[in-house]
Amino acid sequence: MRNLIATFALVTFGASFATAQPASSLSDAVREFVEVDDAVVALTGVQVVDGTGSAAAGGQTVLIRDGRIAAVGPDAEVAVPADARTLDLDGHTVLPGFVGLHDHTFYMTRGRRVQLNFSAPRLYLASGVTTIRTTGAFSPYSELNLKRSIAEGRELGPRMYITGPYLSGAGASSQMFQVGTPEDARRVVAYWADEGVDWFKAYTRIGDEELAAAIDEAHRRGVRVTGHLCSISFQEAVDLGIDNIEHGFFTNSDYVPGKEPGVCPPGVQRSLLEVDVEGDAVADTIRAMVEGGVAMTSTLAVYELGVPNRPPLEDRVLEMLAPGARDEYLASRADVASRDDAPMATLFPKAQRFEKLFADAGGLLAAGVDPTGMGGALPGYGDQRNYELLLEAGFTPEEVVEVMTLNGARVLGEDARFGSVEAGKLADLIVIDGDPVRRPAEIRNVTLVFKEGVGYDAPALAESVRGIVGLR
Repeated sequence: MRNLIATFALVTFGASFATAQPASSLSDAVREFVEVDDAVVALTGVQVVDGTGSAAAGGQTVLIRDGRIAAVGPDAEVAVPADARTLDLDGHTVLPGFVGLHDHTFYMTRGRRVQLNFSAPRLYLASGVTTIRTTGAFSPYSELNLKRSIAEGRELGPRMYITGPYLSGAGASSQMFQVGTPEDARRVVAYWADEGVDWFKAYTRIGDEELAAAIDEAHRRGVRVTGHLCSISFQEAVDLGIDNIEHGFFTNSDYVPGKEPGVCPPGVQRSLLEVDVEGDAVADTIRAMVEGGVAMTSTLAVYELGVPNRPPLEDRVLEMLAPGARDEYLASRADVASRDDAPMATLFPKAQRFEKLFADAGGLLAAGVDPTGMGGALPGYGDQRNYELLLEAGFTPEEVVEVMTLNGARVLGEDARFGSVEAGKLADLIVIDGDPVRRPAEIRNVTLVFKEGVGYDAPALAESVRGIVGLR
């Protein structure tokens, strides 16, 4: 995949130095939430975690000019022009904008599925997520239109990379494309690639010949494929040329005795209870992925919902949810808490360890929230929760920021454009009141979010969707 990413980077190279979107092009509805729109802005006195894995640095100035980062360095060394708007942000931390690689614009509980074209983009942006990949679509045209509206400044939201309809097999949800033959796979990939999607997502029941055909057709057309797998194990998917694998340990059928090719065996998660995550079989999977250049997306926030009495019940989550969605989430949470045999309590720390082992072996790990399942991992808020869960897995704060920012850009082939606080890149920045390096919960204290140099009022954005997440 490394050569493929290089190819995509070359394709987008010309765009990487295009002019950032000016504030003057934004609609009145978008400008209502703009707090900073000056051409030259200096953020002074901040701690910077730059997304490259480098140590956090205090007493820094970040200079923004015409939507791009013009300079980053110690306050005494960065010359602030006389015409700059200077924001003295002592006590604040600046991170790159989060790149959410499993960030749907629909929302699910056990009782609903709703396209959130209004509330999801706003809550993502309010939480510091400046780029998303949708990673599976039930309404691809809806997402393509939303992407265009945001790019043209008519609607609020993060930069979007669209994934086409789910590619699965017989017995899959009626909302997914049930791929029956390799020719089916090629046809649907060709159609949606022509319509403008950036990625495809294989799902749990797809056959091996069909996935091979989908990958081949996608690569031929300059788009890529990820997967929430089962019928195809991780090592099988690597051999077929997949680019990215979602969810990590939770969905891997490599370790099911007697697994048939192209068939999703029953009880995959329960079979993982007996797997030694430090053993040779897991090491073989990780080695195959790393050597094959296959990235992995961490989605710990959504799987944590299956662990009894986790995550902490946050008032802000309950306040954002529409009343019906809130009731459904609380009922599901209570149901999980009542179980004595919840497998996720055992699987969850194993999955965290798997992700750390993968990254330590040189694997490209990115992250996203996946706002589905029981309904408690909200757009943006779940991305922030991933920060804490990856710290819990043993990553340093600087490593987690890299996973959630620059690594996501690397998977997209866009790391020359955004993903880190470095001169020349688009000014996608999160301003946090506090220090999440030393006090992780302060990752929630987002005050300003810059997207291409335009600073948005994060609390006002969140307030605009209070009580309607799960509804519109």
